[in-house]
This record gives sequence, C-alpha cells and structure tokens, in this order.
Amino acid sequence: MILSLETRAQTSRRRVFLLVATGVFLSTMDSSMLNVALPSIMRSFSTTLAITQWVVLMYLLTITVSLLIWGYLADCSGQGRIYLFGMLVFTFGSALCYLAPLLSLLIFFRFVQALGAAMMMASGPAIIKSIFPREHLGRALGFLGIATSIGLMSGPVISGFLIRYFSWRAIFLVTVPVSLGACLLGKLFLAGDLPKGKEKKGAPFDWFGGLGWILLVSATVIFISHAWEVGTGPKIFLAILMVGTAWSLWKIEKHQIVPLFPLFLFKRKYYGIAMAAAALSFIVLFIVLIIMPFYMDFILRIPVDRIGYVMMAVPVTLFIVSPVSGWLYDMIGARFLTTTGFVVSCLAVILLAFLNPESKPLEIAWRLALLGTGQSIFLAPNTASVLARIEKEYTGITSGMLATSRNIGMLTGAAIAGMAFTAFFFMFSGGLDLKEFSALQVPAFMQAFQSTLGIAALLALFGVVLSVMRE
Repeated sequence: MILSLETRAQTSRRRVFLLVATGVFLSTMDSSMLNVALPSIMRSFSTTLAITQWVVLMYLLTITVSLLIWGYLADCSGQGRIYLFGMLVFTFGSALCYLAPLLSLLIFFRFVQALGAAMMMASGPAIIKSIFPREHLGRALGFLGIATSIGLMSGPVISGFLIRYFSWRAIFLVTVPVSLGACLLGKLFLAGDLPKGKEKKGAPFDWFGGLGWILLVSATVIFISHAWEVGTGPKIFLAILMVGTAWSLWKIEKHQIVPLFPLFLFKRKYYGIAMAAAALSFIVLFIVLIIMPFYMDFILRIPVDRIGYVMMAVPVTLFIVSPVSGWLYDMIGARFLTTTGFVVSCLAVILLAFLNPESKPLEIAWRLALLGTGQSIFLAPNTASVLARIEKEYTGITSGMLATSRNIGMLTGAAIAGMAFTAFFFMFSGGLDLKEFSALQVPAFMQAFQSTLGIAALLALFGVVLSVMRE
C-alpha cells in the first residue's frame, strides 16, 4: 500500500514536472529566437537598433516588473492556476505578434506575450519546490535547466530556418500549437496535482509597492537605453525620477504588513548575494547574445540559418552541464560552483572580444560554448541555495524574486548592449547609426563590438568577487 502511494506520488511529480518544463521550454525558446531575428526585424521596418531593440526590451521589461506580482498572486490563488492561465495568455500573445503590421503593434503584442511568460516563470519554480522533497531539489532544478537549454538550443536553429525560408513572423507562430496543447492537457489532467497555494489567501495586495516597482524599473531601462541620445534636461528628469521612486518604494515597503518587495529577506546574506549574482550573470549573458548576431550578420555575412547554429553553442553546454551542476550542489554547496561559473564566463567574454572580421564560425562557437559552460555551472546552485533555505510561506515570492533578478539581468544586459554599442559605433564612425552601415564602417563596428564586450567582462569580474563573499 505504501509502495503504491509512493509510486503514484512519483508519477504525479513527473507529470507536473513535464508541464512546468514545457512552459520553461517555450519561454526560453521564444527569447533565443528573437535575438537571432533582430537584424531581420530592423531591416523589415527600416528602423534603428535603439528602436528595434524594444521588441526584446518590452518582453523583458514586462516580465521583470510583473514577476513579483504574479509570485504573490500565485501564493494567494494557487501556483497551478496562475501557471495554466499564463500559458494561455502566452499563446494568445504569440498569435498577435505573428499578425502585427507595425513595429509599434509588435512591441505592444510582445507586452501581452510577456504577461503570460511572467505568470509561468513566477509560479514554475515554486511548483517544483512544492512537489519535490528537499534532498532532490538540486537535481530537479538541474533537470529543469535541461528544459531551459533545449528551449535556448532549439530557438536559434528554428529561428534561422524560419527566417531564411519564410519570414521572421513565423517564429511567433511556431510556439502556438505546443503551448495551447500543453495548457489544455494541464487543465484537463493535472489541475488536481498542482499546488493550491493557501498560505496567504485573503492577504491585502501591495498596490503602491507594485506601482512603485513598475515605475522604477521602467524609468531605469529608458535611462540606460536612451540617455546617451537625449538632452541634459530629460537625463536629469529621469535621474530624479529613479532616485525619488527608489526612495519612495523603500519607505512604502518598510511599513507594509505584507510587502510586495521582500526587503526583510535581503537582510539575510545568502538571499541578497544570490539575487544580485543572478542579475549580474544574465547581464553578461545578454550583452553577448544581443550583439553577436549583428557581428555575424554585418561583419562575417553568415546566412541567418547558420547564425542560428552558431548561437546554439551556448544552450548545448547548458544541456550538458546544468544537471551535473545541480548534482554537485547537493554535495558541496553553492560558493565554489557559482564563483567558478563567473570565472569561466569572464574568460569567455574576453576571448570573444578578440574576434576579428576574418574569424570563422567555429572560432565563435567554442567561445560561446565556454560562456554557456560558465552560466551552467552558476545557475542551478545559485537558485537552489535560496529555495532550499527559505521558509515555505515565502516560496512563491522567492521564486518570483529569483526570476525577477534573472530578468532584471536580461533586461539590463539588453539595454546596455543596445545603448553601449550604438554609442560606441556613433563615436567611432563619426556620427553614423548602424542602419547606415557599409563596408567602410567595419573598423568602427569592431571597435564598438570590443568596447561593449569589455563592459561585459568587467561585470563578470565583479560577479566573481560577489560569489566569493557567499556563506
């Protein structure tokens, strides 16, 4: 009888894990497809890099500002319910992106798509924490990293193929049948197995904290991505807005009974370091992921489907290394692994900066694989180091906070990549924009490329120092 109950519990855990892994796969595949598609979208709408990058920024911004809200609501109304509804919204947003006739509408529909992705990201890890025993948490998160890597790995290849033989619009259509099918199957067969999240049912929602968080992140992203091209007045206004909003948010959250932003948890050293390190890791990764397709397209003239194959080098290493990293965390903890991950990532970025206009795809691929190895060594131990120690009532908000930190990193990395590269290219080319690129600007492009990667290397080095400070 006991064996039968345990077998049923294991079967239930596997099914729920597959549902969560499907959502992770879809959201990560979508992100990696868009990075490859940016040059094509920029040409299609004849816009600048600074404007086109908002196709990526809007997605990441929406996820970043709403993850904490969805994490909180998942604790109140049920993590499973939020997860399934998020998958449905993601499907609807993807279909709208496929139909978008204008860049402005595409950016808005990416907002809709991102709302669904945020619901899945906020509740997914909390579901895993709820159904797996603590001694298997590291391995479960490591295997979830496999779903992440498959999504990231297949995204560039599928994107490159669809763009070459159809158009960039097709990349939004390909996720619709999978996400819709998974949503229906989850609703019909797994609704009873998903955690209900009763811990904070009926607690008041922190609307002022949520609005402050949205305003702070939005103002910061606009400042980072566009401050270089606007006058002194707007810069001062944005700076004052950021500082004022940050101060107001801190005051609001200090006095909230149930705060949206868990400032009290950041008093724990392990918590603050894990969140900051997660953000730094993804800043470094997304600076590289945003500018590498432009380098391969504009400088090396590699066909878009082959760009997809080269970019696949990062997630291939995630697929191989993530489970091993999660298993090692269960034995030796997070400090050594996360520090090693940042060291490897820093080395990879430095090596990428030494690429030139004659570099071969294989030279790019092994450097990207090294970067993916560093990220893989870091990610599962960093996540497990927080979830394994946090109390049950804070699981949902911590899951949302971890995802928020990662998405702050993606968002900031994408903004820094666009801003820094555009500013450096403007400076080295004598005042030109990337849409005016010709063979005469190859030296200016390479100087801008290397300078932007230099920023990423410095940030990775800071991550090394931060991880060494772990308990």
